[in-house]
Amino acid sequence: MARATVYAQAGAAGTKPPPGAKRGPKTTVSDAVLIVAMRQVLAESPFHGEGHRKMRVRLRALGHRVGRNRVLRLMRETGLLAPQRAGHPHGDPAHAGTITTTRPNVMWGTDATRFYTERDGWCWWFGAIDHASDDIVGWHVAKIGDRWAALEPIRAGARLAFGAFAKDVARGLTVRSDWGPQYIADAFTSELAWLGITHSHSFVREPQCNGVIERFIRTLKEQCLWLHRFESLEGARVIIGAFIERYNHQWLIERLDHRTPVVARQELLAAA
Repeated sequence: MARATVYAQAGAAGTKPPPGAKRGPKTTVSDAVLIVAMRQVLAESPFHGEGHRKMRVRLRALGHRVGRNRVLRLMRETGLLAPQRAGHPHGDPAHAGTITTTRPNVMWGTDATRFYTERDGWCWWFGAIDHASDDIVGWHVAKIGDRWAALEPIRAGARLAFGAFAKDVARGLTVRSDWGPQYIADAFTSELAWLGITHSHSFVREPQCNGVIERFIRTLKEQCLWLHRFESLEGARVIIGAFIERYNHQWLIERLDHRTPVVARQELLAAA
């Protein structure tokens, strides 16, 4: 055997890693340290059930630059992942085109949901969300979920986004809603027209067409409505208002590069 071959084999044997050792480059922070940091993030977060992508962003804010796959693996191994719900298929109309916009105040989505209070029984939440920045521009809670209650988020949004509640102040804006009785009432459609707003209806039985507000309502339920036992409508108003304030300023939106709704609105308006 050639002398070079003998030396090469001896060198390879001397550098062979021990059985069971992890291959590849060494990381700057151990799994144990990362797991402690993850538990700290979850304990201090004002939200519940955030996934591995948002965990990676929040770890980065703590100075830990970690790969997404590693975060996912550690969260799975330690049982820190949020439960996932299986969806169901929808037809082509649900996914034709896009409902998001690149600039704020081009399209808002509006919808409603109900919640229970001990003293006042079932009550209503109405809201409006911007399809570019995902911020809640207006919301309202009421005992009676009629057309007048449905208008309150639009009125609040007009004052916030356009600085006034006046004729044609929101010209160029489109509001997307479903076919609920509140949204087809003459009072609702007439006021939208007075504000200069174009009214757009979603497809019947296809909530994805109004998916931006639908997704927020799911978040509202999981992060607020289902976690509290409301004593009264007024008590619920305070708790829900505090959550929406946290959402607008702290919730991370993946499609917006994990920016918060308020930051996204500011930056998108500045770039327009």
